[in-house]
Amino acid sequence: MGVMNRVFGYLGLSEEKIEEEEVFVEEPEEEPIRHKNKGNNVVSLQHARPTTKVVLSEPRSYNEVQEIADHLRSRKSVIINLHRVRPDQARRIIDFLSGTVYALSGDIQKLGNNIFICTPENVDIQGTISDWVDHDEL
Repeated sequence: MGVMNRVFGYLGLSEEKIEEEEVFVEEPEEEPIRHKNKGNNVVSLQHARPTTKVVLSEPRSYNEVQEIADHLRSRKSVIINLHRVRPDQARRIIDFLSGTVYALSGDIQKLGNNIFICTPENVDIQGTISDWVDHDEL
């Protein structure tokens, strides 16, 4: 039979012996989590996208400008009301924030008399607000 097995093996007609091995698989002891709403195929998109935050700031001195810059660095838009600071302090604040916004590739826009919005790179501002106040002010 040895010769015949070789001939059949050469022709691809021989029966191969398959060795079976027993493999033990441990099953988890915990039961699978079952959802109560099996037929519900609705997925909430509210959690899929992160929320964008807008911070309102009303600084009273130049010392508070770093906190505003930190909000911009954390990709939050900031609306700044400069009514409570002196004009020279307001100018310094806007100069500092202009540099910060430029470094972050963001944008700064005037919304009204002494009110500005600073946005990081991930926020686009569309349109402009016409300036009806005197140009002597900020």
